Amino acid sequence: MKLSADGAKLIKHFESCKLIAYPDPGTGAAPWTCGWGSTGKDIFDGVVWSQSYADQRFLDDSIPFEQAVEKCVLAPLTQAQFDALVSLAYNIGPANLRGSTLMRKLNERDYATAASEFVRWNRAAGQIMRGLTRRRYAERALFEGEPVDEAIRIGTEAA
Repeated sequence: MKLSADGAKLIKHFESCKLIAYPDPGTGAAPWTCGWGSTGKDIFDGVVWSQSYADQRFLDDSIPFEQAVEKCVLAPLTQAQFDALVSLAYNIGPANLRGSTLMRKLNERDYATAASEFVRWNRAAGQIMRGLTRRRYAERALFEGEPVDEAIRIGTEAA
């Protein structure tokens, strides 16, 4: 599967696009982020991107997260479920997704419990982050089959 336009819309809504690199909001330091939530060794204080580069980088950066979801999910998925999982992996990293209770429950085909696990991933540096809480509610709603605009509304109104 590939990230759909709806999945990209959800990620972009919560990441927003910043063309000047900024430090992680949870740590105030690394990892530095630019564009639509991109991180990496090439992103540090002072980096500035064009909008076209940020858009292309988002497409390129999404691929390993799509692959990670494909690799660790054994249960059948809808497109919306796949998109929600790619969004989560994009934010928490493939290793955290792979080792999560959410993934274990999903692979046991316990979709309801898997969905309830999204909201547990709302901390950075040990602190509950309002933005992460909102994103997790939106991802859960998308996973449960809500249309993307409704999922975003649910997330925006959460917390």
